[in-house]
Amino acid sequence: MHVIGICGTPGTGKKTVAPLVAGLLGVPALSINSFAPRGESEVETGEVRKVLLRRVPPRAVLYGHLLPHVLRKPEAAFVAVLRCEPNVLRSRLAARGYPERKVKENVEAELIGVLLSECAGRFGDALVRDYDTTAASPKEGAGAIVERSARNLLEGAGSALAVIPPGATALRAALHALGCGIVESDRTPPGTGAGPR
Repeated sequence: MHVIGICGTPGTGKKTVAPLVAGLLGVPALSINSFAPRGESEVETGEVRKVLLRRVPPRAVLYGHLLPHVLRKPEAAFVAVLRCEPNVLRSRLAARGYPERKVKENVEAELIGVLLSECAGRFGDALVRDYDTTAASPKEGAGAIVERSARNLLEGAGSALAVIPPGATALRAALHALGCGIVESDRTPPGTGAGPR
């Protein structure tokens, strides 16, 4: 597994941005929460990790605030941490109906950069970048993540040649802008539901 991770405090835009990034890259988007047991107040991250290792395809966008607790450095190609100005985040969480105690906890975590720190500690500074979603549109945020993740994938490969799946037009454009040679794959990534073109 070598995934693009998207992390952030609740309310920063993970559920909106991650599917856009996945669509641009031509890979599936998977929520970490979908692998956790329903109805439990405390999540056992070790158990969630076991399920992820069995079910996540080799290339995917994996998103959720538990990312640094269930993914290891060798499994991450790039990690985007979504950030939001605390007063805007407070409004977003209140509009979702979060209890005041949870709003306060999440705003404080965002203010001091808890998830950015956890991701940098888990994956290293070279693989982690933060993105401010306060005023950016989801499409702008997704485009910035794709551009940077393509650069990380290229630099990490140690090669100026990339093999990309069909339909990954944004990835193709980002790699081309970086001067990378491109080889079209005739295989569609697992879980995308599309066949060869």
